[in-house]
Amino acid sequence: MKLERNDKSMIFQSIDMPDIFFTDYLSNANGNYVKVYLYILFLSKYNKEIKLADLERNLNLPLVTIKEALKYWEAEEVLTIIPDGYIVNDLQQTYLNKIYKLRTSLTKEQIEKSQKSQHREGALEEINNSCFKQGEFNTVWRDDIALLFEKYGFDEEVMVALFKYCKNKANHLHISYVQAVADAWSKNNIKTYADLDSFSGKDKKLFEIKKSIAKKLGLRRNLGEYEEAYVDKWIHDFNYTMEIIDIALKRITSKSDISFAYIDKIISDWHDRNLTTVTDIEDYLQHAKEQIKNKKELAKKNNYNNYEQRGRKDLDDFYTNLKPAAGGK
Repeated sequence: MKLERNDKSMIFQSIDMPDIFFTDYLSNANGNYVKVYLYILFLSKYNKEIKLADLERNLNLPLVTIKEALKYWEAEEVLTIIPDGYIVNDLQQTYLNKIYKLRTSLTKEQIEKSQKSQHREGALEEINNSCFKQGEFNTVWRDDIALLFEKYGFDEEVMVALFKYCKNKANHLHISYVQAVADAWSKNNIKTYADLDSFSGKDKKLFEIKKSIAKKLGLRRNLGEYEEAYVDKWIHDFNYTMEIIDIALKRITSKSDISFAYIDKIISDWHDRNLTTVTDIEDYLQHAKEQIKNKKELAKKNNYNNYEQRGRKDLDDFYTNLKPAAGGK
């Protein structure tokens, strides 16, 4: 029986034994099986023909043990059967083949889970390097971030952006502040980096609108928290533009006491009446103005005693005691 070795690179007369034999094969193999393999490995470099009887005699092992050993190493893909003997396989290549088979046999879900784990570790590493001083990023922070991932469903890029944003805004990171920002992002349906990029553009536009409102109202300050909440509602909930908001602002320019609640009453009425464009609103206001005019003329015609008082009411006063529309125009 001919014995061959597929490793042709042996130029020194010694046995080439890769470390992987000791780490992955030695501990599981029977001692007599190891003797058979080592002797075959020794003989293979000479490409000698080998007989089972010679192995039995030289190793002082029963023939049945030698046959069992050959079957064992064949099953482990250490040896390969050929018609006239065996090939001693390259253990390193065999190991790589096993890894490849393992990876290709993984389910899509397992592969995605493995990739997700790698991305997650990469995100944690970037957060550590960019947002924390050496030694500050401990297991508590890792646990907190894991909870943030679970609660908000952010992808890794968004989580990194969240911490960088908070780091730029605060000298010292605190989980309560990070979570507050995360809440705000989540309410704006941010999950992916594309969502965040889109939101950033809208957020910049919203900032400009708030700045414009403060200027038009003659405010020498930024809007307060509750004032900003009104603007957020008009923009995000009502989908109104600055052009529409500006129509409402013009209605209070003559008032000494600026009330965002009053502005909100006007704009909310338009929304309740399903007025969605500048044209819709201007038509509605023109119609309301005509109604007021008609009421004044009717009051004058009927000689109402309180005509003088009623005559002082204009379209702005129309909104003072305004009740929400029941629906429709």
